[in-house]
Amino acid sequence: MKKFLCILLSLTTLMLSGCGIKNEKIRFGSAGIGGMYYTFGNAFTELASKENDKFNFEVKSTAGSAANIRLLSKNYIEMGIAQADLINDAYNGTGIFVSTQCSGYKAIAALYPEACQIVVHNDSGINSIDDLLGKKVSIGESDSGTEQTANLILQLNGLSDKLVDTLNYDYTTAAGKLQSGEIDAFFCTAGLRTTIIEELAQQCPIKFLSISDSCSKKLESAYDTYVDYTIPANTYTGQTEEIKTVAVQAVLLASNELSDIVVESLTEFLFEHSADLQYSVPLNLQLDETSAVKGISIPFHPGAVKYYKKHTLYNYDRTVEQQ
Repeated sequence: MKKFLCILLSLTTLMLSGCGIKNEKIRFGSAGIGGMYYTFGNAFTELASKENDKFNFEVKSTAGSAANIRLLSKNYIEMGIAQADLINDAYNGTGIFVSTQCSGYKAIAALYPEACQIVVHNDSGINSIDDLLGKKVSIGESDSGTEQTANLILQLNGLSDKLVDTLNYDYTTAAGKLQSGEIDAFFCTAGLRTTIIEELAQQCPIKFLSISDSCSKKLESAYDTYVDYTIPANTYTGQTEEIKTVAVQAVLLASNELSDIVVESLTEFLFEHSADLQYSVPLNLQLDETSAVKGISIPFHPGAVKYYKKHTLYNYDRTVEQQ
């Protein structure tokens, strides 16, 4: 009888483990080619597909954070990445989302800090943000997190769009136009070491503008998702000095339409394969269960909560559950 019960229990376990996840088609919103969202999205989906062939991912190149949030809320994608400040605004109907509150998604984990990088020609004569007055500046694609950060920083420095000729280019286009002299600077809010910037640095001499202490303090007082950040010297070719700037967390999101078991499985994969993901992307991921739940103000997906309750301290479990 005991032997029969053991066999029955084993069969039941196998059935349960296999029936929860069917062939899932998951559209993943990344961002433009050359940015870290696109790089991470491709690495994550490729490795996850190899781990579990029931996951059928399709990586979508989008405008970035704000676009991914809107696409998630309208069920055009099932997963995506976005800046923490925009996620908070979208969920609460504030900032650029004051008239278009977006819901229908929840958090999985904070992934890594995104640094605001302001790139100019080395011999441009532009040495500070104030020097951007009257210049042609790419502030990132429309509906991107970079656009949000760039506009905030320019406004806090007293530079409205009437004082700066702002343009909406993706990173690849912006880098090409900076090299050819068609624009004077471009903003890029992304994880280090951003591929397109390193490629540009190898082709022509560039430098980065620092953000003043007064500007960063104003930004951090308005948005508690921003923090002071230093780009270490020699992060990029030819960059011999550290750069003072600000950073905001990149957060992995999941649609409410994804089942708890799917999201729990993907959350488990994220942390169990953190080393593999780190090898696959040129940035410093912060993939541990403790830091992953910090600095996120929106609720976590129930599937992610199930994972955290199994793998983190009680205090962090409670924090995740109460949101």
